[in-house]
Amino acid sequence: MRNLQELPKLRDSLSYLYLEHGRLEQDRLSVSFIDKDGRTPVPAAGLSVLLLGPGASVTHAAVKALADNGCLLLWTGEDGMRLYAQGSGETRKAYHLLRQAELAGDPAKRMAVVRRMYEIRFTETLDPSLSLEQIRGMEGARVRTAYAWASQEFGVPWHGRNYDRNSWGNSDPINRALSQANGLLNGLCHAAIVAGGYSPGLGFVHTGKQLSFVYDIADLYKVEITIPVAFWAVSLGTEKLDSRVRQGCREAFKTQRLLDRILPDIDKLLGANDLPPDHSPDPDTDPAAPGAWWGPDGEVEGGRMVDGGLEDGGLEDGRMEDRR
Repeated sequence: MRNLQELPKLRDSLSYLYLEHGRLEQDRLSVSFIDKDGRTPVPAAGLSVLLLGPGASVTHAAVKALADNGCLLLWTGEDGMRLYAQGSGETRKAYHLLRQAELAGDPAKRMAVVRRMYEIRFTETLDPSLSLEQIRGMEGARVRTAYAWASQEFGVPWHGRNYDRNSWGNSDPINRALSQANGLLNGLCHAAIVAGGYSPGLGFVHTGKQLSFVYDIADLYKVEITIPVAFWAVSLGTEKLDSRVRQGCREAFKTQRLLDRILPDIDKLLGANDLPPDHSPDPDTDPAAPGAWWGPDGEVEGGRMVDGGLEDGGLEDGRMEDRR
């Protein structure tokens, strides 16, 4: 029997699966989806993110099985558009989150991360004298060029990025396809961010929303992946467009090895490649164990009485009782 603690690495996982109008329930150590067509096994141990759309229900046991297998569960709107709620990722370590908070909270360090994000998009080192507004102007020109190229390459007319999120059906097909592809990319980046122990809400370019960092990371890959996929999907017609966009994104995520790249790109952006603190026990193997205590000279073992005395809840060996 497979030990559920032996989780596959994110890069070994499938990208995502979208389900709607059915019931997700536990099936031995994994889960199955039951709909009008019958029962379909879901490869939870090798799945990065599972999106549940309208009409989908899930049992408590199935949620636990997905969490034990490190699969992020997202409750979304139709076709993966709009995120309503999320589950937890597979890591319980916090050192990546602490590093992210350190950089986001210091204006100079934050600006350095923002510049690195734009340099990844441009694939070149930016002139240090460029202001943020100048860099954003360069980025806008780069994206407009990408749209123009895709329009010509796939023969799809392009009149600009324009859609009303309150009136989805009134948008033209290419704008709907772009929004859907970007939504799927956001979901995959969200799963990677949570799996790596980062916060989806602590953004650098974007700010003020619970998904700000998701938008930051997804923007690194849109020109490469979602723009070509959306124009390709529309070039084949508008019938079953949503399904074709999902299929195209799934294939592009695989061929571009996106899951191999997201976390290393984030680690590089935030300078998080150094070895983490030596926690004992490891939070990922013993999530209920007491955590370490912070100190000005470094971390110290938590869950104990410093002076060895007894207080309410203290034990004779000087340790504090874990009441979680």
